[in-house]
Amino acid sequence: MTVRHLLEQKGRTVWTIRPDATVLDAVAKMADKDVGSLVVMDGEKLVGIITERHYSRNVVLKGKTSPTTLVREIMDTNRIHVRPEQSVELCMALMTDKRVRHLPVVEDTKVIGIVSIGDLLKHIISKKDFALDQLEHYIQGRTC
Repeated sequence: MTVRHLLEQKGRTVWTIRPDATVLDAVAKMADKDVGSLVVMDGEKLVGIITERHYSRNVVLKGKTSPTTLVREIMDTNRIHVRPEQSVELCMALMTDKRVRHLPVVEDTKVIGIVSIGDLLKHIISKKDFALDQLEHYIQGRTC
């Protein structure tokens, strides 16, 4: 399965924030939207990602305050992303190798979605459940 197919199933909603927003705004938005990350956009340009992990490690543990710390100060600017034609398996390998849990999906220069490790695991488990079900039907058909 490709990332494009996964996005068609889960939806393409991308929650974003500006780099000059406060971390308090980012955390509030993540809580409101019930997501673990926000894509950081400067206009139409992907400039980074901010996650709950960035907040806990770079604000809470360092004694900073959410209302006075800007997103740009703690966001990940590495901008690791995937393209819609890439496979779910490649995403899992990339997440494991780069130790990230969220990958923006970029087509040309536009962010068209985001996939999380949870999205990928849900797909993989569903695929395994289907294969197991097929094997059970095959075995039952052979023994009856």
